[in-house]
Amino acid sequence: MTTRSASDVVLDGMQSLLADLEMFYKDLHRHPELSGQEHRTASRAAARLRAAGFEVTEAVGGTGVVGLLRDGDRPVVMLRTDMDALPVAEETGLPYASTERAVDADGHETAVMHACGHDMHMAWLAGATMLLARAREAWHGTLMAVFQPAEETGAGAQAMIDDGLFDRFPKPDVILGQHVMPTPAGLVGIRAGVITSAADSLQVRLFGRGAHGSMPQASVDPVVMAAATVLRLQTIVAREVAPTGSAVVTVGALQVGTKENVIPEEGIIKLNLRTFDPDVHRSVLAAVERIVMAEAQASGAPRPPEITKLDHYDLVCNDEEATGRVEAAFRAHFGANRVVEIPPLSASEDFGSFGSGWAVPSVFWTVGGTDLEARRQAERAAAQGLGEPGEGVDPDLEARRQAERAGRLAELPTNHNPRFAPAIHPTLQTGVEALVVGACAWLSW
Repeated sequence: MTTRSASDVVLDGMQSLLADLEMFYKDLHRHPELSGQEHRTASRAAARLRAAGFEVTEAVGGTGVVGLLRDGDRPVVMLRTDMDALPVAEETGLPYASTERAVDADGHETAVMHACGHDMHMAWLAGATMLLARAREAWHGTLMAVFQPAEETGAGAQAMIDDGLFDRFPKPDVILGQHVMPTPAGLVGIRAGVITSAADSLQVRLFGRGAHGSMPQASVDPVVMAAATVLRLQTIVAREVAPTGSAVVTVGALQVGTKENVIPEEGIIKLNLRTFDPDVHRSVLAAVERIVMAEAQASGAPRPPEITKLDHYDLVCNDEEATGRVEAAFRAHFGANRVVEIPPLSASEDFGSFGSGWAVPSVFWTVGGTDLEARRQAERAAAQGLGEPGEGVDPDLEARRQAERAGRLAELPTNHNPRFAPAIHPTLQTGVEALVVGACAWLSW
């Protein structure tokens, strides 16, 4: 006679919960809130935890919510999700699309959208906590559910820590988290070691000397200075990072001037850096500062540029032993064909702050959210006009086919795209199952 696992027992109630979770997800999607402004969202999350029988603490680090469900002191398993949305105007055309607007931290009105999938993350955690609460006879320990604010600004995890998270709540034995990604729905991706990159966002303020557009000799032109700086910054990855290393330098904003015949006084460059190695991280930051200062000096700037750090994310590293434990549980539950090893992600997360701050192992993984039929259509569209591959196919034709296929798949919306919307099914169920299975790898009797 085969003994059922704790996760199997807990997940017996999955199907009866899906319709309610779908409604919760759509409600969150309709009503997104910017980083640090997640008041309605946090209230909904807290209500869900209370209904499941958790001890709930609100307003941790601003709008953070922590729930505890005790069935024994140890082990303590922390499940974390993020809550904030992005200043993006939604273009999905969904019946539950967001039409919300808000004022951002700089005082600018903006559209708001859950373009990164945090609404799905919250629905996952709400479902997992409800199922675990209903089947307390199947597990033993303490479950800690954390709804974290302000992940998109890199401030939320630290805000909760600064508000006494480590002192007010029990220290976990393991911290688990997950993120929806534009991989095929139903797949779970995991790896030991580095899982997401370190990231730094910087603002560079360049100072020039304004003049009439007809008298450039009287100016120090920050437009030219900024353009030269942007181009030179691109050489960091091309010429200063070893081919065996990896880095991303992206200039996401260039703001100079207001009128075509006015040479302005100053300009703004905003850039984002991604690295996977601490030494590369230090060298890239140093290169940015060197280039910015040198271009200003070469332009005869009246004063040195100002470089301001906007946000920072540490590397997220999955503990090897804990990852092996989670992966084994995933393979036993989902089957080997639905669990894949993934490369490090160039995206960044502040999830790692909890594990490093508490000095406990953490594991972070991905759940696919791309509709399988949409992916098949993209692949079929790529094949049209090129014929089907066969024996003796021309290598050039096959190369064209593969390039076209890659191009079509690249058109599928990714996180932070105004058309990004995970397929609700099976993404919703897969994410709930993954959290339950991961938690039960520690909480099982």
